Amino acid sequence: MDKDLLEQLALWHDKNKYQKIVDRILQMPEQDRDYDVNCHLARALNNLGRYEEALQQLLAMKEQGEHDPLWHFRTGYAYYYLSKYENAEAAFEIASKLDPKDRSASMFLNWSRRDAGQRKRRTKKPKAGQTERQTPFEGFDFSSFWDDSDYALKEYTGAPPTDELIASVEEELGYKLPASYMAMIKVHNGGIPIHSCFPTDEATSWASDHIAITGIMGIDRDKRYSLCGDLGGKFMIEEWGYPDIGVVICDCPSGGHDVPGMRPRRGAGSRSRRPGKRLCHYVFGRKFRDLYSRAGE
Repeated sequence: MDKDLLEQLALWHDKNKYQKIVDRILQMPEQDRDYDVNCHLARALNNLGRYEEALQQLLAMKEQGEHDPLWHFRTGYAYYYLSKYENAEAAFEIASKLDPKDRSASMFLNWSRRDAGQRKRRTKKPKAGQTERQTPFEGFDFSSFWDDSDYALKEYTGAPPTDELIASVEEELGYKLPASYMAMIKVHNGGIPIHSCFPTDEATSWASDHIAITGIMGIDRDKRYSLCGDLGGKFMIEEWGYPDIGVVICDCPSGGHDVPGMRPRRGAGSRSRRPGKRLCHYVFGRKFRDLYSRAGE
């Protein structure tokens, strides 16, 4: 294929001009498009959110892409955003095997496994007379979740908290911390995850489809980045002027321009909350379990 054309397509991709890529390629007769050009087309369609069309292009060259990790990644990407998580899992698994260094493929593989598992649990009906209860992080693989660097262990990760410490932190924050958060604390008391992105349905100050976190705050007053630490969640609210309507649980590489948090129920004796001076980019996960599980994958 014309080298100049491929360079132009790559340049448009780098500048996020995906529609230009689609328009240029669709001007070409189908018989003149080779595998590389069709891969550019499928990638651009994925980036435009036209997943069905992208998948149609990719499946048409399935035989050619059999040993190409990028073909499997793009196929998995289309399946994932079409909510076909089991198909996405299969594609990302092959992509990861063909290119073990591709961290994006590994991240999407974990997301696909997690979402497929959640869907199965939601559709599984409890036996007559039983109420279905899900254990927080049931089936979640922690083996490759945490980056236990010297910095993470020094600034974030604390010792297992005592009941007395948990009670005092809840009293100071004015909230009863949810069971899912406490389940994390008992496994690993805060830290820095290896993968740090959490997908969102709308644009954030960080990206068009996700937020990024630096670390997850635990319960240990001796750690600077903990719920009540010197640079932790309470500090973010009191010093940066975020609305005092929940608990900040992560810090972000944006340096304070957005913070993930949770809104647990009020604790006994909780005090009234003053409005924050800075009503911007305060991101709350509907379920801490989902935020924690998917942010670290």
